[in-house]
Amino acid sequence: MADKTIKAAETAAAAPAEEKKAAAPKKTAAKKAAAPKKTAEKKAPAEKKTAAKKASENVYVQYQGAEITSADLIAKAKDASGVKSPKTVNVYVKPEENMVYYVVDNNAGSFPLV
Repeated sequence: MADKTIKAAETAAAAPAEEKKAAAPKKTAAKKAAAPKKTAEKKAPAEKKTAAKKASENVYVQYQGAEITSADLIAKAKDASGVKSPKTVNVYVKPEENMVYYVVDNNAGSFPLV
């Protein structure tokens, strides 16, 4: 009879353990299903990042009471060269000579600064 009691106790102890094992995967599956939702929520704020604003950059040449920007010098060089869509534009300012020299797609020229 002692053997039956020991076997019954072992069977009773084994049954709850088997139920716990069976229940454990369900909890894990529930946690795994919940995990992707959290990662999707974390990605949303990352999309809200904006690109850094570029600082405004200007170059001014002042000579003999006159002022001209680098953009104006480049535009005048393009117009003076006659090239409509230049690939390269190089502008050289020589205020002591009151001249601007340029090379636009291997076409050289000059115009007065002031």
